[in-house]
Amino acid sequence: MAYISQEQKKELTPAIKAVLNRYGVKGTISINHYSTLVVKLKSGDLDLDALHQGQSLYAGETLSFTHGPRANVWLGEAGTFINELNDAMKGPEWFDHSDSMTDYFHLAHYTDIKFGDYKKPYVYTGAAA
Repeated sequence: MAYISQEQKKELTPAIKAVLNRYGVKGTISINHYSTLVVKLKSGDLDLDALHQGQSLYAGETLSFTHGPRANVWLGEAGTFINELNDAMKGPEWFDHSDSMTDYFHLAHYTDIKFGDYKKPYVYTGAAA
């Protein structure tokens, strides 16, 4: 059963903030239903529309990482950022012992990366803005 506590969030926060600072992105860290660690990206110098090959992100769009391969899925610097952020959100003690063939799901916790929210979308503040 996926579970994350406030103490675990505090342990993961320095690594998450280090990734956000390295790429010049501002965001908040929260927990949803004691099972999902959520990082909401507010604004930054990183053009995240590159993730969608030029298509704009819609307000509040969420990337959920649970199972399966993720390498080479995201494009460019924005893709590198997303992968590094997801790794920092998982931390060194994250595990996934799930077996979808038997409908058994057991992992440390889920990770969601949100691009702003419905009322306040992610704001690109970089040079091209």
